[in-house]
Amino acid sequence: MGVGLDHLQGLYAETSDPWGFEHSAYEQAKFAATRAALAQDGYRSAFELGCGNGQLARHLIDLCARYTGMDAVASALIAARQAVPEGRFIQGFYPGPLPEGDFDLLILSEVLYFLDHPGLEHLASDIATRWPQAEIICVTWRGDTGNPLQGEEALEGFARALSTHEFTCVSETENYRIDRAFPGSGHEFRALEGHCNHHPRPE
Repeated sequence: MGVGLDHLQGLYAETSDPWGFEHSAYEQAKFAATRAALAQDGYRSAFELGCGNGQLARHLIDLCARYTGMDAVASALIAARQAVPEGRFIQGFYPGPLPEGDFDLLILSEVLYFLDHPGLEHLASDIATRWPQAEIICVTWRGDTGNPLQGEEALEGFARALSTHEFTCVSETENYRIDRAFPGSGHEFRALEGHCNHHPRPE
């Protein structure tokens, strides 16, 4: 079973920024690295699952004609709307309905390990069915998550389930890795490497 709604709401019970995203130099550097990992200079429409208080969206919004974020916690969404007023932020708990949109960028930043294996398979199915041509960015925490799934375990399970895309690790530190996925056809899943092969943006 994945992390429940009560646990997520508890994280935000006393603050809208439980991980210190807004003022942490580490977090801000990670958001900048996530932006740098994107393959294009602009997107028609982006969707971020588990958008939290919108601090990553602040780094990406100018690249996206439209930006939709979804989170389960109402107080996080209030902060996100204040941080990124031009974005669209909706409340929802996954697995559950995802928003409508012609998304060409999907952002999964430190969210996969909040799901369980059936939830990862459900998400892969949703993406394969609705957004098979979208670019996907996955940011994965390498430390102990405190959840039933660890970060790279969840990433590998998701990548294995999403047969429409091929994953490449494009950036890493001791604490996190960033993987980018593009549509592919008929590829055989290969276990994710322990270390990234650094790939610049395609020209």
